[in-house]
Amino acid sequence: MKHGPSSESAIPTVTGFSPGFAALGLEAPLLATLEMLGYEEPTPIQREAIPPLLAGRDLLGQAATGTGKTAAFALPMLQRIGHASRVSPSALVLVPTRELAIQVGEAAQRYGKELRVSVLPVYGGQAIGPQLHALKRGVDVIVATPGRALDHIRRGTLKLKEVKFVVLDEADEMLDMGFADDLDAILAGTPKAKQTALFSATIPQRIRAIAHRHLQDPIEITIAKEPVKAGTAPRVQQTAYIVARPHRAAALARVIDVAGANSALVFCRTRLEVDEVTAMLTGRGHRAEAIHGGMNQGQRDRVMQAFKAGQTELLVATDVAARGLDIPQVSHVINYDLPSSAEVYVHRIGRTGRAGREGAAITILDPREQRLLRTIEQHTKARVTVRPIPSVADLRAKQLDRVQAAVEQVLGDGSLDAFKHLVERISAHPPAEVAAAALKLLVRARGGERQEQEIPVIPVGQPEFGRPIRDARHSSGRVHSGSAGADRPPTGRTRQGGRAVEMARVYIGAGREAGIRPGDLVGAIAHEAKLNSNVIGAIEIEQRFSIVAVPASMASGIIEVLGRARIKGRRVPVRLFRE
Repeated sequence: MKHGPSSESAIPTVTGFSPGFAALGLEAPLLATLEMLGYEEPTPIQREAIPPLLAGRDLLGQAATGTGKTAAFALPMLQRIGHASRVSPSALVLVPTRELAIQVGEAAQRYGKELRVSVLPVYGGQAIGPQLHALKRGVDVIVATPGRALDHIRRGTLKLKEVKFVVLDEADEMLDMGFADDLDAILAGTPKAKQTALFSATIPQRIRAIAHRHLQDPIEITIAKEPVKAGTAPRVQQTAYIVARPHRAAALARVIDVAGANSALVFCRTRLEVDEVTAMLTGRGHRAEAIHGGMNQGQRDRVMQAFKAGQTELLVATDVAARGLDIPQVSHVINYDLPSSAEVYVHRIGRTGRAGREGAAITILDPREQRLLRTIEQHTKARVTVRPIPSVADLRAKQLDRVQAAVEQVLGDGSLDAFKHLVERISAHPPAEVAAAALKLLVRARGGERQEQEIPVIPVGQPEFGRPIRDARHSSGRVHSGSAGADRPPTGRTRQGGRAVEMARVYIGAGREAGIRPGDLVGAIAHEAKLNSNVIGAIEIEQRFSIVAVPASMASGIIEVLGRARIKGRRVPVRLFRE
């Protein structure tokens, strides 16, 4: 039977790898990959979901973005299809957005490296030719957005008759985007004997209806977020810098250099990242040390003694390794990865700003993680200021400021007689030039003449109405979505007042079915956002959602206020429209 215990559940645990993951029943190739990637222990969703999925059960899981869902379904999926006779495709993962398709595809490819599993992300907005070629050649796992998957099914280029494992990831998001009929059409073409996992941040009745139609006797798990009471987050300055993933390491180094962190705790997600970040920072002249689960107690003690004594500026750690560490003074907590939950975030930043001291919490943020950042703000009841990454000019100015402060401190301390004799020996040069040469040597000793590259700026979205943009240097007429799933920057121009205006399309999760009319949307936007209605562009009202064109420079603010407002008596999801 489909849901009975499989022979795989009886496979013995492999020793020599992470005991947390090995205890879940994962096999040696996957454990070796997790070890290589530096994963130390499973998250709650992984602990709860992996064993029943390995046993062949269908699963309905409630867990928020960032809790480790991808590994929770990808690892058992890869193990199970690895034991079956390979067909093309053996597994199908449906996700709401192209960004998530790329992200899940990359993760599945990494996890399945030892199993030689091939993975293909399939989404709109990319050339269809390479997709057709890859599908014809054959792949093990398809990660697709519903619209593009259905397009391939109708073309006859994607055949699902032999699929053994199906995942619906962020199902509520897919329904909010109007994909309910597409999901039913796609799943209707899959075998009844398949195994299905459905994950959603919320489980309303419409999600249960899909689960009832497509899941058989599912295990249901819920990973609840413990509410964080207002005031429990430490009163520290919290800042995030949005940086594309290829530039994350450079951004971390830049932020540390500008902040002048002299007693900082840098958090990474895996042991591998800890080692890579430590090596990078050491190479830039920082006194950085790593601490993670792969070190013995003697090594950990040595590192901690050096940090407490001020011999080490930066302590780079995983959450697991940092547990129980007694660190009395931390000037900065820096999140190289956004943590998986608000609780972990609060625990991390609680290590700075203690005993009445000022503290700073800095997060290097992937553009796709902005939605999770908003969730953390809601839980902590504190705002995280999003800033553009400092430029090379910002860095140079900050370095010179520090040199000036250091020189003024030495001048104030006195005791310069021995050095005055040196100045007299080189008095053939003008005093100003001698001083400039000495300052140049000091800047060079501090790494100030190191070659630096500009880091591409991702424009910060407009803040809510009435709040000024924090840094006009990097503001832009174009708005980049604050959600993790926008398919592309908004496009389109219209003319207002004789000038061209960049327009964005806003998705509103209510349509004809809810009795929505154009006047309702115009009235809501004009009233809630305090705007003149003549700035609103084209309005499209579909059965379950609507799309409104608004000036791109106002889109973030409109989304912010409409998300808090009621339309036709109820709150509805509001976000930038994804194609």
